[in-house]
Amino acid sequence: MIVLTVNPNLNSVKMLSIPRDTRTEIVGKGFQDKINHAYAFGGVEMSMNTVENFLDIPVDYYMQINMEGFKDIVDSVGGVTVNNDLDFTYEGTHFPKGNITLNGKKALSYSRMRYEDPRGDFGRQQRQRQIIQAVIKEGASLSSLTNYNEIFSALSTNIKTNFTFNEMVEIQSKYKSAGANIEQMAIKGSGSKIDGIYYLQVDEFEKQRIQEKLKAHLELN
Repeated sequence: MIVLTVNPNLNSVKMLSIPRDTRTEIVGKGFQDKINHAYAFGGVEMSMNTVENFLDIPVDYYMQINMEGFKDIVDSVGGVTVNNDLDFTYEGTHFPKGNITLNGKKALSYSRMRYEDPRGDFGRQQRQRQIIQAVIKEGASLSSLTNYNEIFSALSTNIKTNFTFNEMVEIQSKYKSAGANIEQMAIKGSGSKIDGIYYLQVDEFEKQRIQEKLKAHLELN
């Protein structure tokens, strides 16, 4: 799960990964569980409400993308280039260290690998943020309505969102310069088991640190 905040006044974006095992209150259920379980309990609405509660910021839009959609969005911007900090092979593809250019299929493999990374899921989250940041960068360079239609068509069968097509075009037009200034953020926590189930526990100090940073970026303080 990744949350983006955009500040047009600062021309900047914050990109935060929320680990799926993060233990938090599930809004509407009245108990704590893994944050990704909010979707299973109550779909997009409960997920958005739970994330809003966890981060103490408003969440206005969502995009839910399946694996085919992930590949399609990378291919629709002509592929992406990322800087890989870990040499590895996954699903038959070798990913050397340094700058590598990926099509949709390779980008999906690159972002899915976890077990060969000593950072585990945190390493995977970093690669996912890299791909999204690269897509935003490539998307910001698109200028014609034809480009937008190609992207929208590629995603239409693989994505669920409350964005309208016109809103997507408007955001790209108004905020594309912010795509050049993206700060990646990660939540720190400690793993523990409760009743035999693994959770990532995020203490109040860390949660407040993240909340304050996002609020400041959204000028909510």
